[in-house]
Amino acid sequence: MSGTLYLVGTPIGNLGDITDRARETLRSVDLIAAEDTRRTGRLLQRFGIKARTVSLFEGNERMRTEELLVELREGSDVAVVTDAGMPAVSDPGFRLVRACAEEGIDVRVVPGPSAVIAALVVSGLPSDRWVFEGFLPRKAGERRARLHARRPMPRRRSRWSSARNRRSPWRRTLMPAAVEGPV
Repeated sequence: MSGTLYLVGTPIGNLGDITDRARETLRSVDLIAAEDTRRTGRLLQRFGIKARTVSLFEGNERMRTEELLVELREGSDVAVVTDAGMPAVSDPGFRLVRACAEEGIDVRVVPGPSAVIAALVVSGLPSDRWVFEGFLPRKAGERRARLHARRPMPRRRSRWSSARNRRSPWRRTLMPAAVEGPV
């Protein structure tokens, strides 16, 4: 019988935001796949959780997915965590979830904080209809094209921009398309 894959939401900035269910899940699994094992190690240490961890980040996700599938096929329960927030949302995990679905391996979500939801609710903008588009492209031309391609859509949109993009002339690209309809 195969194990279960758990996608565990982790705190965004404040370790006190972790849920009881997330702590229980991280204590109970056989293996934790972490975007950054050092950061996750601090989280685990804070809550007295001793667990075997492996890295799962953008650069090794394809290779590590196969290794984690072997663990799951052999009956191990595996949790995936990212630096902050939910795995597979602009973070590693998507490929593993898709592979588990294809093989009929049970996948469960342990909800936690979401930066996009936090940003939406604090914005004061209507939240009845909105779209999350993930990270914007790094190159200005691609970023501009993405921003303008969806302009007619009558919804609030949320996008991520990395710190590297904020130091570049991204604002010239973003600002003309930032206001998207009546508030």
